[in-house]
Amino acid sequence: MPLERIGLEACSLTAWLHDGLHAEGLPATCIEARQANAAMKTMPNKTDRNDVRALAQIMRTGWYRHVHVKSRQCRLWRSLFVARRTVPNEMRSIENVVRAILREADVKLGLPSRSEFAGRVRKLRGADAEVMAMVEPLLAILGVMLREFTHLTKQVLDIVRNEEVCRRLKSAPGVGPITALAFRATIDRPERFGSSRAVGAHLGLTPARYQSGETDIQRRVSRCGDELARTGLYEAAHTLLVRSKKWSSLRA
Repeated sequence: MPLERIGLEACSLTAWLHDGLHAEGLPATCIEARQANAAMKTMPNKTDRNDVRALAQIMRTGWYRHVHVKSRQCRLWRSLFVARRTVPNEMRSIENVVRAILREADVKLGLPSRSEFAGRVRKLRGADAEVMAMVEPLLAILGVMLREFTHLTKQVLDIVRNEEVCRRLKSAPGVGPITALAFRATIDRPERFGSSRAVGAHLGLTPARYQSGETDIQRRVSRCGDELARTGLYEAAHTLLVRSKKWSSLRA
């Protein structure tokens, strides 16, 4: 019997498996995880053997939704975003620990900028050897993290500078390099969308709806899909509507 299609449930290894199978000329298809999970729940016992059998039945009947596997380049861009976002989050946690230690010593830092944080700490409590013995290693970690965060940001800016699509996206009011690259990495192949309106639903920017009989409720935006791109577009819209003073047809 010829091999017609191979079903892969969406997971962290799916992209790697999908690319490898396609490189060997095999018809691999990534299927939507929530839909597959609903089908697997019909099995009385949760075992690996039953999961494989359920996936085989899904592929045989065609009752599945195809999931687009992004190109390797777009996946690398997304990984860069995740790495860049992780650094300030961890820095914030360390800064809060430093603030808590200083508060025990009756010192309040105020709101120094990230680049001024270490200098502010040393200025206020530099003479207290016991406190600084705990704080100084944390400040050294913050210094390294800030330097590497700057390096990651430079990587993003270099990519945007050399990517033609990102340069065009930046021409829209409120769209900066971060938003442009996040959107580019999320969309990957524009031709997979039937119309531009489908992009909003794909990013979770359209209202969710519940309709049954006489009940018809329109809820808030679904917030499905890629969080990085959705957050970037929200910030771009806020900049355009609130902060920008230039006239724009998008705001008129």
